[in-house]
Amino acid sequence: MKCVDCGAPLKVRHNQTVAYDFGGLPDVALRGIDVRVCTNGHSEYVIPMIEDLHRVIAQALSTKHTRVTPAEIRFMRKRLGWSQVDFAHRMGVAAESVSRWESGTVLMAPTAERLLRMMVMVLEPVNDYRRFDFFARLGGTRRPARMQLIRQANEWKATVA
Repeated sequence: MKCVDCGAPLKVRHNQTVAYDFGGLPDVALRGIDVRVCTNGHSEYVIPMIEDLHRVIAQALSTKHTRVTPAEIRFMRKRLGWSQVDFAHRMGVAAESVSRWESGTVLMAPTAERLLRMMVMVLEPVNDYRRFDFFARLGGTRRPARMQLIRQANEWKATVA
């Protein structure tokens, strides 16, 4: 293997602890990963299962006992796969509010913070924008949902009409 920065040979250091500041989170450390280091001092991290790593980070942030920081708000929003405009729509606020929360000029209200934490714990990241958006405005008349529930392999599946 060769260094992507300079082409020098790489040596692997196993089971290392490194700072992981992806998304502006300066206080995150990864333990037990491989680090490739070249003779010129460049390094590359070998991070397996990065999507799972980001899920775990976001969930840990959503369960911490202190208020979330602007960088943590941004990380959780990005983990959910939303732009600032998408996030504002789902939170029921103006896009400017999201920008202010993420820059630290305005503190996120406790109720908004609780909603963000809940969304991180419950929702999967958006990877298909065609699916139904349950935050969209609902129209039409009220009618009860018609549901069929099927038990398959110790799990319930629902279809709603």
